[in-house]
Amino acid sequence: MTEQGFWEFLEQLWKKGRAQQLTVTVDCGNPQVQAYLQGHALLPKDYDKLNPQDIIKAGNLLFRKDASPKSKEAVMVLLAHQRSEIALTILTKYCFTPDKALECFARLALDECAMWNE
Repeated sequence: MTEQGFWEFLEQLWKKGRAQQLTVTVDCGNPQVQAYLQGHALLPKDYDKLNPQDIIKAGNLLFRKDASPKSKEAVMVLLAHQRSEIALTILTKYCFTPDKALECFARLALDECAMWNE
């Protein structure tokens, strides 16, 4: 999946609506934490019903050097909410060598995915 293909995929999911959100403000001084919380606004209504092939395709963007940080953030938020061993594995692998600017974001996504998969 290309970066553009990912956003088109997400837009198709948004046609069914977006997930309900709880608004939270955190003043912790870490912009990655705030970005992670704000990233939840991207979740489609049925965010937890992705098929394994789509999880893999989206997850592959995390390992592309040419993918933008914003796209990688969106992928991580989406994968973080999957009750899927595949999503957990992808996020775990990414956390071994994350983009420097996304280290905290990646860890938050992995922790949330691990919680959903307990």
